[in-house]
Order: sequence, then C-alpha cells, then structure tokens
Amino acid sequence: MATKRIASPSKRRTSSRRHRCVALAVGLMLGVAACGGDDGTGNDSTDASSSAVSVTSATATSGSTTDEATTTSVQSTSSASRRTSATSASSTKDAGGTRAVRAYFLREEKVGPVAVSVSGSGVAAGAMIALLQGPGPAERDLGFTTTIPAGTRLLGVRIVDRVATVDLSAEFTSGGGSASMMGRVAQVVFTLTQFPTVSSVLFETDGAPLTTLGGEGLLIGDPQTRDDWEGQSPAILVESPLPFQRVSSPLRISGTANTFEAVFRINITDGEGLIVYDEVAMATSGTGTRGTFDVTARFEVPRPGLGSVIVFVNSPKDGSPVNIVEIPVTVGS
Repeated sequence: MATKRIASPSKRRTSSRRHRCVALAVGLMLGVAACGGDDGTGNDSTDASSSAVSVTSATATSGSTTDEATTTSVQSTSSASRRTSATSASSTKDAGGTRAVRAYFLREEKVGPVAVSVSGSGVAAGAMIALLQGPGPAERDLGFTTTIPAGTRLLGVRIVDRVATVDLSAEFTSGGGSASMMGRVAQVVFTLTQFPTVSSVLFETDGAPLTTLGGEGLLIGDPQTRDDWEGQSPAILVESPLPFQRVSSPLRISGTANTFEAVFRINITDGEGLIVYDEVAMATSGTGTRGTFDVTARFEVPRPGLGSVIVFVNSPKDGSPVNIVEIPVTVGS
C-alpha cells in the first residue's frame, strides 16, 4: 500500500489512502503527552549518567544499574502507556523530568527505533528497560517485533571509556536460532549506542562475561559496535522522526543509509494521503559504506492529520521503489 503513495516529481500531488493499519496505529497514540525536544544537532543531547530511572509501563523489570560507573537503582512505575508522541527523541528533559529516548525493535527483521519515555538521568538503563518490555500494541500493528526472550531482566548497566557493559539475566541466551540471536544482540547494541557516551557494548549474563551466544556460537566477546551489525540495519535507518510523532514544516529527517551511490528519496504525505514533499536525498556515503543524512524538509499541508514519512530507493535496475520504510506521523500545518 505504501508504494502507491511514492511518486515522481510530476505526480507529487497524486492522492492515495494510507494503509488501515498505519491509520489505526497512529490513532491509538493520539493524545499522548509530548516529552522530548530537538537539541538542534540531530543527535541525542543527553549522556547516560546515573540516577533513579522511571519507565512508564506496567511490566518493567527493575534491578541494580550503573550508568557512568555510579551505582543507582532502577524503578518502574505503572501507566497506561510508555510511548510518546514527542516531536523528537533526542532526550531533552521537560519540566517534569521526563525524557524521550529510543528503543530499537525489529521490523522486517531489521532494527528500527520507536520513541519511549523515561524519567531520571539514567537514560541508558531506562532505554534498556523499555527495550526488554517489547513493542506495544500500536507498534506491533506496524510490524515491530523483538527476539529478546520474554522474562529477560536488566541486572546492570555501567559505562566506562565509551563502552557500555550490560548485564542481563540468563533468559537472554535462551531459545531461537542464529537469526534470533543476531536480532537480539543488534537491538541491544543499537539501543545503547544511541547515546553520545556509548560507542560499543559488552554483554554479561548474571554478572559473568558473555562471549558466545546460541548453539552456533555467535561471537560477542569483543565490544560490539553498530558497524558489527550492519546486516541487521535497514538500507535507510530513519532515527528522526519516529512513529506516532507530531510533525510540521520545517521537518528535520535524520539517520543513516547505505544505498547505491548514497542516494534515496523522501516522501511526506498529509492527512488525505497527498504527497506534499518528494525530494532526492543523499547520505555522506553509500554503495557498501553507511553514511549519515540530515535533511530539512519544507512543505505545505493543505490537510493536516494522519500522514507518513516514507523513504525508499529507486532501483538502479528498473527504477521501481525498493527498501521502503514508512513512518506514520501526525502532520500539522
């Protein structure tokens, strides 16, 4: 359905309806309070420093954690939803002390971020707790999944010299084949390396170093970086905006990409499915090397409402759209 809204510049105003699941998922999230902001750099503006962390969820698991090598506690509170419709997930703190961060789940077997809200400055632990809870109902409607086994508990997080060591309960190592094992490691690595203070991740289970995972002996004894898990990243990884956010013009669209000649396209649709923005974008590198992108999209919105940010590549073989990622957003004027 998303491909029907992808158009050449000559068809930028062609009308099309969004997929019902997308509209339903966004509708479920309307009215959730915003809790984040953009720091103007396109990056997470908060480090993973320590304090008590509260993640709004009915199922959060708590434990002892160390962010920046300072011992603190992790506390969970119950709420109807831990998701956020914040305008950014760059960890900007609001007046109530709540921050919007990202948890990276899987969508079509590739990592993809969603916004989650945590309170306190120990945001690395908060993001991990949100990750272990798994995607919410609206996110599952969009196809987000997780391969982290149910019941996995966070026992600790400590960050020293830009290396985060995450201690997880033994459930993390249970069940699933090699694809499941690679997916769960990538989810943790991407979630923790969203923070400027973290460049790589070491794994422990019950306090002991975890050097291999699964029956096929997946090697994870060395610090793991995003580059190590390129195979689990989509061709275009949009890290802002995130699903269910409220957006307007001008809109910053940022992330990473590994596409042919670093080129891809961006469409934005309004509340009636009309394409209001259709432009070519370029990452800093491509064709086998992942680069970054940061685009400011300016557009007019004749019909505010449930829309989408859609990124894709025109196939070098026949020009057809491939590597499509659709992000449902509420588009305002």
